[in-house]
Formats: sequence, structure tokens, C-alpha cells
Amino acid sequence: MALACTTALAATAACGSSGGTGGTTADGKIELTVATFNEFGYEDLLPAYEAAHPNIKVVARKTGKADDHHQNLFTKIAAGSGLSDIEAVEEGYLPQVLSKADKFNNLSEIGPADVKPDRWLGWKSESATKNGSFIGYGTDIGPLAMCYRKDLFEAAGLPSDPEGVKAVFATWESYFAAGDQFKAKSADKAWFDSAAQVFNAMINQEKVGYYDASDKLVVDTNPDLKADWNQVTAAVAKGQSAKLVAFSNEWNTGFKNAAFATKTCPSWMLGVVEKQAGPENAGKWAVTEAFPDGGGNWGGSFLTVPKQSKHPKEAAELAAWLTAPEQQIKAFTAKGTFPSQVEALTSPALLEQTSAYFGGVKTGALFAAQAKKVPAAQPKGPASGTIQDKVFNSALQAVEQGTSVDDAWKQAVEGAQKAAK
Repeated sequence: MALACTTALAATAACGSSGGTGGTTADGKIELTVATFNEFGYEDLLPAYEAAHPNIKVVARKTGKADDHHQNLFTKIAAGSGLSDIEAVEEGYLPQVLSKADKFNNLSEIGPADVKPDRWLGWKSESATKNGSFIGYGTDIGPLAMCYRKDLFEAAGLPSDPEGVKAVFATWESYFAAGDQFKAKSADKAWFDSAAQVFNAMINQEKVGYYDASDKLVVDTNPDLKADWNQVTAAVAKGQSAKLVAFSNEWNTGFKNAAFATKTCPSWMLGVVEKQAGPENAGKWAVTEAFPDGGGNWGGSFLTVPKQSKHPKEAAELAAWLTAPEQQIKAFTAKGTFPSQVEALTSPALLEQTSAYFGGVKTGALFAAQAKKVPAAQPKGPASGTIQDKVFNSALQAVEQGTSVDDAWKQAVEGAQKAAK
């Protein structure tokens, strides 16, 4: 999956390492190398492709951490050799890849003629398009929903049923107002886990984030970004944050100990919640499609074909097959990577999926509906991933540890400007 396989994505989603370009085997087969990271759900798919294509030998190169995979990717782009025939790219690193789009094949030109960008959700394909070049077939996505502890809501006098929580999560204003109400009744509990986790979801919803459409850094001039910052830091000042660093041991334990009442939940986060909260908390956590100010996406990856590949057309055919609706559903069933293909989002295998842990809700249908709420791809600049995961996360953590909001904002702006150089 994706989850923005940066810090978040390292927790799940299709987040690998590259080996070298494929060639020809001793028995004359075309060898294609596929580099992925974390879990894409391709373990059974690649052998199936080989069985249907006797002239193809597929070599999987899989890495556990997205950072390692992408560091290797950029090193080998600079070296001019060593990349795999298919390279997975997580959305947080996609802007850096798009800045080097001339090193990747335009899939609209070399891919199968019947595979068009409109097979995917519009915003997914838009994300991988630069100056008319479509360089990535979409794999998974991370549509946003909200998870919450029903028992903590009830103890604080907040509605916990599916209809009642819609008003709580209608807008960010109503969300933070409910946080004030919650804190008044539950002083020893936090409303949310981390300022950065909330802010990341908020900024991902905006039409413009850290960069504008011309790749200009707008951190210090974007009023929507500053408004989101002000809302989140004001909530921190009121004690709404548990001040936990996402994916730390303390954050993991926080799920089990009911340290916070709400959690921004991309589709891939449900597995994290279930694992960390444990079986003893089954039925206490709920998930709702009511998400402040509409939908959003957090996470997802793409399959690209570098120009270093010796067999670009064959690689594009394999990438197209791996990301086709049928295979996306199989990958989802195997590893929970949520599909980005339009046709896959109507599959009964997806829509009928339920989660016993979250009270039997049809999570497949819920997230399919959330995916369709994303209006368009947000412009991303070369350092967008670094700015979000390193710069702003660190600045918000500084606020949670006592740094003044003004000083932390200055830290964030200067850090973004440095990262963008």
C-alpha cells in the first residue's frame, strides 16, 4: 500500500529495493525485474503471469522499507544504470520522480493500447502525469475515513452511533469543537493521537499544499496551509493532542490503552488499529465515512518503467496487468492494498468486505465511496514529501513539546525553504 510510505507508509502499504535491469535468461526467456517495497500483494500474481507468458521470467526484488527502496532508486537514476524494469514509487516520493520524468517511459506511448489513464480514478492518474507524460500505473490508494473509540465518546457524552457522529465529524471546526467538549469530560484522555497526523490529513485535502501548480514553494504564502496550522496548534494548546510520535512504541501502546479518542484513518490504517489495539478492544473502535470537510487521500503507489529497461514494452505490459482491476482485487484480498482502478471499486469482492473488529461495517464499500470524494490531484513539488514528513511533522512535534507556535512556524517555513533548494 501506500500510506504515504514515508513514516506512515512504512507501517503498511505497498511500500522495495531495486536490483538491476532484466535481460535474457540462458534459455532465451525475457527476464523482467520488479522492485517493490513493503507489501504489494504480488507474491501469487507474478508466478501466475509467468505461467501465462512462457517467454517471460519475472524476478521480484522486494525491500521492507520505502526509504531504502527510494534511496536506491534515486542513486541508480543518477548513476544511469542498475534500475529494475519496473520500479514502484510511493506517492510521497512521486514529486521527486516527476522532476526526473525524462528518465522514465511515457506509458501512454509504450503501454498496451487499451490501457488508458481513465482506467484509474482521475486524481490518481493526474498525480503521475507531468508535461503530458504519464509515467506511473496506479496501484493502491489511501482514502480517508475517521476511526473513533465508541466507549470514550459515550463516557464524554458524545454520540457514538453512525448517524450521531456525522455532526461531530462534519467539518474541522466541528471536529475540534467536539474535542473541547470531550476534554471537558475526559481530562485524562486526548482527543487525537498526534498533531502531525491530523495536519497531514488536513493539508492533503487542500487544492494547493506546499507547492503551486508551477512548482513554486508557497509555504509562507498559502493561506489554507496557515489556517490548518492555526487550527491544529490551537487544539494542541487546549490539550487535545496525546503528543505521540506516529509509529513509535508509545503511539502503538496508545491504541491499546485508549490514550486518544479519534484517529484519522486512511484505508490502510484499519489494520494498524486492529493490530495495536489488540483483540481485547474489538468492538470498541468504530470507523465512519463522515470525515471533516469531505474526502481526502493519504497513501498509494505507482508502477513505473525506467528508460534503463532493456524490455520497456514487455515491462509496461506486466505493469498494466499487475494494476488491472482483477489483479488489484487479488492484491487487496492478499494484503489489503486498496484498489485505485474505477472498475475494481465496483467489485462485489471489495464492496462486500466487512470488518468484525470494527463492528461488522462494510469497510470495502465505505472506502470505495471515500475514494470517489477526492476532487483532484494536489500539485506536488520535488520536496513535498520531505516537507510534510520531516519539516512540518518536526515543527508540530516541537509545538507539542512546548515550543511557541510562532517559533515553530518559523522553523517550518525555514525548513521547507531549505528542503526545496
